[in-house]
Amino acid sequence: MPALKPTDHTGTITWLGHQPEPVENLIITALPLDEMPLTFAGYAGESHAGLTRPSSSRVLAQYPRGTTIRNTRQLCVVSAEEMAAVAAELGLDAWDHAWVGASVVISGIRDFTHIPPGSRLQTASGVTLTVDMENHPCIEPAKTIEQVRPGHGKAFQSAAKGRRGVTAWVEREGTLRLGDSVTLHIPDQRAWRPGMM
Repeated sequence: MPALKPTDHTGTITWLGHQPEPVENLIITALPLDEMPLTFAGYAGESHAGLTRPSSSRVLAQYPRGTTIRNTRQLCVVSAEEMAAVAAELGLDAWDHAWVGASVVISGIRDFTHIPPGSRLQTASGVTLTVDMENHPCIEPAKTIEQVRPGHGKAFQSAAKGRRGVTAWVEREGTLRLGDSVTLHIPDQRAWRPGMM
């Protein structure tokens, strides 16, 4: 029996980008792409690429900072609609996905940030990303937005709560392209309820 089931929820890739250098001075410098060749290590030009990574503040309850762990956050995947809602809440009439270090922007899948961990995002050509977990808002986008649009960045963390997208890693290699259709596949299991047998 398949452990993952395809859904009728599909979206379209509307933006691709990468951050070629680690964040410096808390400023994000992502660059747009027309296509993104992916290997099991992610996108070669991305500062978050690699099969492993040093652990960060997000997993301090599990590992001391700097511990080498499997890299399950090769890519930052966000929703075009959720980012538009963040921009509106910040009072911005224009939005650049580079400000949040987005790797892949998908339009058309509702409540995107809350798709189940372990879900797959698969293109028609078979390129597949595995969702790790929700990507909590951090200070770097706020600082970046504040630098390029003074007076609009400080509220980013609260505006982006529950809308920041997900982190993901490459399960099947291939090339993502602008306009690709993406289908959501979810784990075939009930929601976790502690204490239930």
